[in-house]
Amino acid sequence: MNQSTIGIVANPASGKDVRRLVARASVFDNREKGAIINRAMAGAVSAGARNFAYLNDSHNIAESAMQVVPVCCNITKVDCAGTGSSLDTVLGARELAKLDCIATMILGGDGTNRAFVKGWRDAVLMPVSTGTNNVFPRFAEATVAGAALGVLASGGVELDEVILPAKIIDVEIEGEEPDIALIDAVVTDDRFVGSRALLDADAIKKILLTRAEPAAVGMTSVGGLLKPVCEQEDIGLFLETGKKGTRVCAPIAPGMYQTLTIARVVEVGCDEPISIKGPCVLAFDGERERVVRPEQKVHFRLSRCGPKILDIEKTMQLAAGRQLFSKLE
Repeated sequence: MNQSTIGIVANPASGKDVRRLVARASVFDNREKGAIINRAMAGAVSAGARNFAYLNDSHNIAESAMQVVPVCCNITKVDCAGTGSSLDTVLGARELAKLDCIATMILGGDGTNRAFVKGWRDAVLMPVSTGTNNVFPRFAEATVAGAALGVLASGGVELDEVILPAKIIDVEIEGEEPDIALIDAVVTDDRFVGSRALLDADAIKKILLTRAEPAAVGMTSVGGLLKPVCEQEDIGLFLETGKKGTRVCAPIAPGMYQTLTIARVVEVGCDEPISIKGPCVLAFDGERERVVRPEQKVHFRLSRCGPKILDIEKTMQLAAGRQLFSKLE
């Protein structure tokens, strides 16, 4: 049976930013991230996976965790660029793409997954929550998540049976490199990026969401508490703040509720353009990223032309139905 390769990426910086000081976000230490990889590898190997490739992060989280993988497995190391920034994840994604990994488990939050997709746009992802804003990643037990990866890698299910194309926001900035967001693109009246974390509700002017979830934290909750939009719907939500409108008290960060006055809420279809002009600062997936000059044009477009997400539950249901973990004696 042909064996496909499983990718592993752990972001050592996820779950540790300034939101631990100004909000009440949890801290994910690197030892726990290593333990998550250990459990996932146990599940993957039990399901028949034998080929793995990992990005050697700056804190050697993945490399240390891979020491427990049985000797029957083939392990490929992808060197980290060593920039100490999200560029490490972007460049690592490009290298994993060259290895043709059938799916990649990513330990991080929305920002980590966004960085990976910037490097490998059409990747198949198993995003495991270890970040601050965790809308895109899944809250899943790593043992079972790894088993689902193993079932896929060993050929127990076909890729098109168990993946969901994710929505994505493409951002075109006049005269500059384009950008993306997986969950939210936010326009603020800030003048500079600063600490990156998006924590001042008064600065927020416009929000474009791929999904609006009332039971999540971050910008998605603002839309979710007004007009929920789920992951499966082929629409997004566009909100504008103002002096008059509906006041919404939403958790814009873990343990931090703020009130926004929403003047306009409209559904946005795939490939429906939204345009703005600067000056402003753009935040993507919870972090301020780009400064837009006065009169500089920005265009946003929602689509499903992004990464694919491995459905853990569906994969395991198919595995059970095909008795992939069962033997008659």
